[in-house]
Amino acid sequence: MTITRTRWFVMGLVLLGAFIALGMFVAVHPTTLDSAIANALHGEYDRPVGKVVSWLTDLFGPILPYAFALGLIVQGLRKRDPLYPKLLGVLALTGYTSTIVKPMFDRARPREYPDLSYPSGHVGSVASTGFVAVLLCVAVAPHLIRRIVVLFAAATVLSAVFRIILGVHWFTDTVGAVLGVLGVGLLAAAALRLLPGEGVTSQE
Repeated sequence: MTITRTRWFVMGLVLLGAFIALGMFVAVHPTTLDSAIANALHGEYDRPVGKVVSWLTDLFGPILPYAFALGLIVQGLRKRDPLYPKLLGVLALTGYTSTIVKPMFDRARPREYPDLSYPSGHVGSVASTGFVAVLLCVAVAPHLIRRIVVLFAAATVLSAVFRIILGVHWFTDTVGAVLGVLGVGLLAAAALRLLPGEGVTSQE
């Protein structure tokens, strides 16, 4: 294992550990910051801003990884490049992390709402799509990496803001979603040699 690859694994483990630690900490009770933000935005979901956000939030959620996965499948079938199945694998692992681990933390939502709270599935969906989009750029378009990072960082923040305004997630749910995606994503991508310094190439 190369030094670079070892570093990616270590970073992934640290982020995954932070994700688990945060989830265990906030599962007991909301943090002071969580409560302050939730109280400040209490009832906004039922006001005009909340009505608009309730429409926008669907665009910054699970629809993104599904659409991106479809694109990867089409490209994979067309190019017969092993890169695309690997990217699909990372997308699946990072995208389903939220669904798989929510029962482990069993955290209640800020208000009456179905499903558990930690981590945010919507935020995780956007973050996982962005993570895999960056991996794709590493292989086929390195010059676009910075733009994609900025684009999806902004989209992830928007997704988090929308979920918090709607009162369906605590602030730390959104932070945890990003930590989880990055942790699982780095471990999976390092194992598949998809990260910078790992000699990742595309057959395009």
